Amino acid sequence: MTKLMQWLLALSVLAGVYFALVLKKIQNQFVDDNEFLVQISPIILLGLFGVYSVVVVLYRTLTFNDCQEAADELQEQIKEAKADLRSKGFKFD
Repeated sequence: MTKLMQWLLALSVLAGVYFALVLKKIQNQFVDDNEFLVQISPIILLGLFGVYSVVVVLYRTLTFNDCQEAADELQEQIKEAKADLRSKGFKFD
């Protein structure tokens, strides 16, 4: 199952429960007492998803590791390319 399918499944389950509560298909005293919270719960969940997304992006940015071996290899390839271009008559500033 792909990540998109997992998100769509979770979203459809949450939407089903939400509409069942809003349309009073599920009778529950707690839901009746907190009807306003049930109605604004999609906004709350969207805000929580935004906070989660920001935290994940910041965490992965802060823990991004450097690959010194790849940087050294790339610098060596640049030197080789410059030497090859010089041998063909290209002049660097």
